[in-house]
Amino acid sequence: MIVKTSGTSANAFFIIPEDANDLFTLRRIVEKNDYVIADTSRVIKQVKEYVRPDKGERVKVRVSIRVEQSELDDAVDRLRITGTITDTDNEMVTKGTHHSLSVQAGDGVTIDKGRKWYGAEIDLLKRSGDTSRFILVAVDTQEAGIAKVSGTHVKIIPNIYSGQSGKRYQTRNNPNIEVYLTDIAKTVSSILGENDEIIVFGPGETRRRLFNALVDKQEIPKDRVRVVDGVDVAGEDGIFVFLRSPAMKEAMSASKIASVSTMLDRVMLMVSKGEAKFAMGVPEVSQAAKMKAIESVVFSDSIFKTVDEEQVVRMLNSIEGHGAKTFAVDSSTDIGLRVSSLGGIVALLRYAVR
Repeated sequence: MIVKTSGTSANAFFIIPEDANDLFTLRRIVEKNDYVIADTSRVIKQVKEYVRPDKGERVKVRVSIRVEQSELDDAVDRLRITGTITDTDNEMVTKGTHHSLSVQAGDGVTIDKGRKWYGAEIDLLKRSGDTSRFILVAVDTQEAGIAKVSGTHVKIIPNIYSGQSGKRYQTRNNPNIEVYLTDIAKTVSSILGENDEIIVFGPGETRRRLFNALVDKQEIPKDRVRVVDGVDVAGEDGIFVFLRSPAMKEAMSASKIASVSTMLDRVMLMVSKGEAKFAMGVPEVSQAAKMKAIESVVFSDSIFKTVDEEQVVRMLNSIEGHGAKTFAVDSSTDIGLRVSSLGGIVALLRYAVR
């Protein structure tokens, strides 16, 4: 999550959520009677005397709404905030009418509580703001898959193709390959954030040639680009193979996605050994939370299909209040699907409770 102070008020923060975990953090922070400022769209209908109103035109507008309700919209990758419009930059939008904001990863919003923020709220923002971000590149001489990883969310960029055909060794000295590598390097550079790290992998020596293109032609510092062995698949498939591989845990050890993957592997190991220091599903995790036994917990969007959202929020607030870590995952990765198959929520315990 990107968090900055806002010039609109001393009690406001400008926030850009970057993954499902950040959106859930916003869900916990945004309360009734808060003010949320964001860009949105609204249908403007022209009403003339003696004439039926037309279908209206959808226009982009910046509004400030006084919050009445916030909820995750059927999934943890979208937050819906509803309330009354208190201010707008378009005079055709009527103040005092109701409006609903849909906030997704990458959308910027300003939150003004009209009061000094509580210490617990600031702590939530700080924890979410400390996120490692990576750009993954799975490349060979024929195709390159690129993805940006923020927290536990993975955004895939369409593959780039070289147009080469035939056996790979025949294209080694083909000048067109340099154009292909330059295109990849430019694409990576265009999405590279200030603190992002680039990880390059794939079969053959193309990955090292891409390293040179990134460092020499795009002038990206060497310490921000790593070439990783152990994954010999390119393209979008290579991205998902890497995210399930031991190489990912080593190369991205400080990331949320690596932490969650390691946690799930520990749970599976305990299952195979018959140990009981884990809990799966809402009833088990809720019971462990009451006993203050939880070390860390991960949940997916599937949990909201069977459990009331407010109940989940209260449970996770209680878990964090006792010093445990919480992670939200979505269906953009294999990890989200694994958590969903295990009851939607999985916890590592400090001690066995059964």
